[in-house]
Amino acid sequence: MNTMNRRDLGFSLAAIAGLSALHAEAQTAPDAPRLTHSQIFAFDQLPQRTAANGAITRDVLKGTLATGEFVEVHETRLPAGQMPHPPHRHTHSEFLLIRDGTLQVESDGQHSVVHAGDVVFTASAVLHGLKNIGDTPANYFVVAVGLQKAIE
Repeated sequence: MNTMNRRDLGFSLAAIAGLSALHAEAQTAPDAPRLTHSQIFAFDQLPQRTAANGAITRDVLKGTLATGEFVEVHETRLPAGQMPHPPHRHTHSEFLLIRDGTLQVESDGQHSVVHAGDVVFTASAVLHGLKNIGDTPANYFVVAVGLQKAIE
């Protein structure tokens, strides 16, 4: 068995540090703003978009934290009976915070019903989707953390 000398150890540590830096760089979006200052977001002043299905999404923030993670936050008002999009996978993890309404959540083949106050965590690469199964619009926030890339 070979033993590692100081030179080999130094080379190995430098290589590990380099790989770690590459990994951290891969987690951020190169054109994303750096989120280095605290901020308050007035809900009624958030920019909003309306989808073909009537869903209204308000973008809160998108950028890279000082610690290197990419984060994106938005709020959606989803009409009764609608889905925001078909089930999908992506590399980031996300939290879904239910503000109002009743949603059916699909996660990795499992179906659950969630209500106001519930929180859903979806890990990276897990097939997931949701649908408003209530009689009124559902409102929820999405907090996505990590590399923003769809998985095919």
